[in-house]
Parts: sequence; C-alpha cells; structure tokens
Amino acid sequence: MFLTITTTGTAERPATDLGFLLHKHPDKAQRFSTSYGTAHVLYPEATAERCTAALLLEVDPVALVRRGRGKGRGGAPDSALAQYVNDRPYAASSLLAVALSAVFSSALRGQCKARPELPERALPLRIEVPALPARGGAALVERLFAPLGWAVTAEPVALDEEFPRWGDSRYVRLVLEGELRLADALRHLYVLLPVLDDAKHYWVAPDEVDKLLRSGEGWLERHPEQRLITNRYLARRWSLTRSALERLELARLAEADDTEAEEIDNAVDNAIDNGVGNAIGEPAAEPLGEDDGEEGSGQRPVPLAARRREAILDALRGTGAARVLDLGCGQGQLLGALLKETRFTEIVGVDVSMRALNEAARRLRLDRPGLDTGSVDRQSSARLKLTQGALTYTDSRLAGYDAAVLSEVIEHVDPPRLPALEHAVFGAARPEAVVVTTPNVEYNVRWETLPAGRMRHGDHRFEWTREEFRAWAEQVAQRYGYAVEFRPVGPEDPEVGPPTQLALFRMAAEGGGDGTDSRSGDSTAITTKEAAA
Repeated sequence: MFLTITTTGTAERPATDLGFLLHKHPDKAQRFSTSYGTAHVLYPEATAERCTAALLLEVDPVALVRRGRGKGRGGAPDSALAQYVNDRPYAASSLLAVALSAVFSSALRGQCKARPELPERALPLRIEVPALPARGGAALVERLFAPLGWAVTAEPVALDEEFPRWGDSRYVRLVLEGELRLADALRHLYVLLPVLDDAKHYWVAPDEVDKLLRSGEGWLERHPEQRLITNRYLARRWSLTRSALERLELARLAEADDTEAEEIDNAVDNAIDNGVGNAIGEPAAEPLGEDDGEEGSGQRPVPLAARRREAILDALRGTGAARVLDLGCGQGQLLGALLKETRFTEIVGVDVSMRALNEAARRLRLDRPGLDTGSVDRQSSARLKLTQGALTYTDSRLAGYDAAVLSEVIEHVDPPRLPALEHAVFGAARPEAVVVTTPNVEYNVRWETLPAGRMRHGDHRFEWTREEFRAWAEQVAQRYGYAVEFRPVGPEDPEVGPPTQLALFRMAAEGGGDGTDSRSGDSTAITTKEAAA
C-alpha cells in the first residue's frame, strides 16, 4: 500500500514544514512496526518549493491471518487460501488507515510542539493513492471527497490494459488537490479509505464509534453522505451506526444552537425517564371535573393527556387535513392516535432527540427505529415517517403540509428562541393549519400534588396564563396571516379555566378571516388586512 502527500512553498514558508507537521524529518527514511507488517516513511523530494512525504505499508499476510484468530482455517480450501493471496498488500484499505493513525498520530490530532502555529495553517496539498478499492466506483469517490473541499480525480484502473474489453476493475487511482489543514486531510483519509473499500480487516468494537466521531468532528455531521459513511465505517453494524448517527445529529444541532449536545437531548430524555408523553409531565393526581362520574362510582377519570390528544384530533378533523406534522412528537402517543384514523394519509413525527424518536419507533412497532421506513403494518409504514430536527430552524422538509401540531412544546423553548420557532413553523413550513397546546398556569393551584409556584415539568421555561397565551397567539396570527381560535382542554374550572389551553390557527384568506372563540363567540381572528387597519 502506498500513499503520498505533497505540498508546495516559498522561501518564507518552505514546503519542508511538512516534516514538522508529520513529526518525521525529511532527511531520514524511517520504519515502524505495526500489527500487520512494516510501515515506511520517506521523502522522495524535499525542497523549499516542493516537498513530498510517502507512506509505504508492507502487509504481512501471515500476521494478518493470525490477527484474525484463525479465520478461514478449517473451512473450504479456497477460503483458506484467500486469507494469504489477496489485494491487501497492494490496495489502500482500513489497514492503511490504521497505519496513518499510528505513524502520524500527532499530525492527526493537529499537534506540533516545535512549531505550534503550523497545524492551523491551510496548505496547498496533493494526495495520491495509486490503488484504492472503490465499491461504488469513481462517482462515489467524488461524492465523498468533493463536499470536503477537494478537487477529485478518480481514474478507474482497467482489469487488464492488454484486454480493454474486460472493462474496469473496482480500483481507482485517486488524486486529491486542495488547500486544507493537514490534520483535516489526514482525518478525511482515515475515515474514507475504509469506507470506499467497504471492509474492516479487524473486529469493529463499540469504541469504533468514538474513533469515527473524533476523526469526523467538524465535517461528518454536515456531510451529505453521512449515513453511508457511518454505516460502512462501522461495518454495517446497525446498533453502532444508530448510536453514531444520533450523536452526529446532536453535535450538528448543538453547533447550530451554540450549546452542548447533552443540553439539547436532556429535556426529552427526562420526559422519557419519567414516563410522560409529548415532553410534558403532569402531576400524579388530576382533579375530578363535573363530567368525571359520581363520587364512589368506581369510574377512573380520563387522563388529561388523553383529553389533549382527543382535542387535537377534533381540531384536525375540523380542518380536513390529510398530511400532518407532529412537531416535538416525543414518544409518539399522538402519532399512534393519528395512525388509527385513515383520514390522515401522511404523518411525520419530528423531534430533536433521537432517543425520543427511537422510543416512539419502539412503541409504534417500527422495525428499524430512527429511520424513515419500516413497520409491522405495511399500511402504517407508508403513512408514517420519523425525522430528527430542531424546531427553531427552518427545514425545507416540513413545507407543504396541511396541518402541524405543537402539543406541549412551546413551553420548553427559551423565550428568546420563540420568534425563531414561530418563523420556522408559521413562516417557513407554513401549513394550512396549526394546533398549539400548552399548560394553563392558572390551573396549577388545583393540582394537590404540585407545590405552590412550581411548574408542571422541570424543563418548562415558562407557563402562561390564558391572557398571556391569547396575546402570544394573536400576535403570531397577525404577523403570519392566520386566523386563530381558542378552545379549552380538560375540565374547565369557573375560576381558573381549563388545565390545558389550545389555539387553532388557520391560514387566513386574503382580505380577512372570521375565526371565533368556541366558548363565547367573541371574534378572535386576526388577519393581515385587519392588522393593517
């Protein structure tokens, strides 16, 4: 296996600085023992104008078989022979990636004690790999490296130059050119060489997830081929792939939100641990309403969560919606209720927490949690999709739906972030109707188990009175051209109102709307035309 790294320079910034970065002196040829053979580092050229470092890995097939703990022994003769006669000594693979990590470990970490300013400097780099297995062909090589800032040349290698009609082999000659930090270039190679070979020549343990995320930090979370890279790098072990994808998405969202990944996942995780639905924890005991049955009748009161779901379904039925978004779907209780009604032909559950989505998938008996497909019920499979996303950022995938639901979600958002959520939902996604539910803080005094002044869930950033919720909803409706009406959810107390309050937004026709409060008949519709007046 052979790989070269070339850079150019000037008298002020000599190309031989590459030797400082790699921690290998250009005037020396060095050799290093590895578990699979011997690695050599040498410099075919080293001048101020141009410097090339070469890594040559001599693989010992016998050592490779021994490291495999006898794989192939005792089986078919051809299988045993293939352990010794193969392309491993000649084609770049995960073994070369391991050698890169072992020989250039400091360079991979971006460390240079002698010249600490060098690792942060972008260099004009040219990397050549004469023989690279590429399962997916030259097109896949381009898709993997081009988004990282490389100019890619991937020339297919013919099976036999004397017999062109035989076609091309699965190998390519790879040339990468670009201006990048050396550490970034080495990390790209460390991850993508085994991905293109689509084979790992050693046992893939759970710590491989940490290696992938460490080397992919800063680029893998935004790579368009993230799922393919992760799946192949982890040898298609689904449990490891799912774990890596969850952590990558949290890292991306944390970077966008300028916070820690643990903080993003904390709110819904707490809800799951507490056994509550839709990211909301209600106090353990619920006061009885007038319709909850006579005292001593033995009838159990209807849980508020069930009342809330029915109120949402009733609002959606009234809109005639068929394609519905459940934004902040949590563990999927509402998704399950939506699936029971065939009128809802397309249902999308969105949540920032992959843990919550996986729990929803388990509850709904999806075959492969965290993905957008799979269900025991084929009809449900065609109607339901789970997607990870942050509701404070616009997402083109959410545009064009008939209705969206924000059930017990807004109170988990920091008030300064609410305008971002409003724009993402009402301005960018812009469904025909939006259903929003949130706790009525005035009703908290009726919860015997809730201490005075305490909110219903530890992650709530606020809880609004009826007047505060109405003011917020009317402002949103006015700003984005919706009409809004308000409905109570749960037993309505004559003094403090219902435990949950619901707002139903409908996109207002140009020129005005006529939404009314379902309780009193008061006009509550806010339209663009009325706002202008």
